[in-house]
Amino acid sequence: MNNIKIGVIGTGHLGKIHTKLLKEVENCELIGIYDVDTEKANAVGSEFDVKVFDSVDELLSNINAVSIVASTSAHYEIVKSAFEKGVHVFVEKPITSTIQQAEEVVALSKEKDLVLQVGHIERFNPALVSLEKYELEPKFIQTDRLALFNPRGTDVAVVLDLMIHDIDIILSLVNSEVKSINASGVAVVSDHVDIANTRIVFENGAVANVTASRISQKKMRKMRIFQRDAYISLDFTTGTSEVFRLLEPQDENVNKFMNFGEIGVGEKKKVLVYENPEKPELNALKHELQLFINAITNGERPVVSGEDGLKALKVAEEIIKKIEESKLS
Repeated sequence: MNNIKIGVIGTGHLGKIHTKLLKEVENCELIGIYDVDTEKANAVGSEFDVKVFDSVDELLSNINAVSIVASTSAHYEIVKSAFEKGVHVFVEKPITSTIQQAEEVVALSKEKDLVLQVGHIERFNPALVSLEKYELEPKFIQTDRLALFNPRGTDVAVVLDLMIHDIDIILSLVNSEVKSINASGVAVVSDHVDIANTRIVFENGAVANVTASRISQKKMRKMRIFQRDAYISLDFTTGTSEVFRLLEPQDENVNKFMNFGEIGVGEKKKVLVYENPEKPELNALKHELQLFINAITNGERPVVSGEDGLKALKVAEEIIKKIEESKLS
């Protein structure tokens, strides 16, 4: 198959990075870019020697895949236009502004038999990728995603700006439907909720306690997973993870474990070991863009599908709803 001809719509901070990396991704050819801000688009086009198109329609007519890095409010119309042109879509999170819009574009992708991948980049963070060999069956998950204030992203609640990263990961790890959600949050420096906490209970009994803030004095992006015979800590900032496990004595591999001794009584004793999984050397954004191209080339379901993006959005919207209800009680 010939190289996938791809374009980028939106050349802000993240769109500029997409433009740079797509010139390095295998089996694709970056045809051009577009942004409503012509000056910004021309600057990026000049820096990376890429053609700047005059309209979304003109760009879509010359490509068969697109990376949409525009504002969330513009996602719905651009994704629809792309699908109508027979163009495969990579769209940054959240998938759209509303659940109804997301349902419509997911249905359209199926109808047109086109790839729809959502840019939940933390799925490809080295900290999470390093755990691929482990069986993750969380019973309790604690996440803290704290960021310094940045005006960029304050057009939506912190739930859609930051927390949705952890929502997507949690939904991918916990193989169960959501049973209930409790949440609270407040607007501090913007017109939308800037700090929020939610407790998500799943039908299988698993629980996730999730906190997100964009008004912190320090950055933190951590997740802690508790499951039967294991405790796992992930640091998304450093891309590293740590694993504490209880193993049967005969399963102990002394080459890679730090042994903390035996736990238990009588014949049920187990060995407590520590592992520091090797951090894979990868650029998370480049990796997910490559997987998008691979999904098109191989006719495969993308790792983070439109359905995944829709599920994360539904939970995020329910959290926002619960926060609003808590203000009235």
